[in-house]
Amino acid sequence: MTGQCLCGAVSYSVSGEPQMSGVCHCKNCQRQSGSAYSVLFAIANDQLNIEGDLTTYEDSSETGNIVERHFCGKCGSPLLSTLPTQPGVTFVKAGTLDDTSHLNPQVHFWTKSAQDWVMIDPNVPQMEGNPG
Repeated sequence: MTGQCLCGAVSYSVSGEPQMSGVCHCKNCQRQSGSAYSVLFAIANDQLNIEGDLTTYEDSSETGNIVERHFCGKCGSPLLSTLPTQPGVTFVKAGTLDDTSHLNPQVHFWTKSAQDWVMIDPNVPQMEGNPG
């Protein structure tokens, strides 16, 4: 899998398959994405190769955990998130993939913050807060 930011200054490749894919409805992901949610997938750090420079914003989640949000400093596209509470794992913003046709989110989390107009497939597992 390959992907990049809007301006192309940062690109990445992922080897192997994602560990999981999901949709986050938390308010901070809504604000960062400028949309109703953030679609992401998790990979081991050693599956990721990045070309270009990322800027990092240290965010604090509703639970008080740190979320490191990595984005292109040139165009502002969010690309990755890492959490010190989950070492060795990187969450990639799925909208930055060159080809999203094989991605199928397996879970929706932080659904208690979901926008009222968002329709979530009732056949996909849902969590009101943090996974795990």
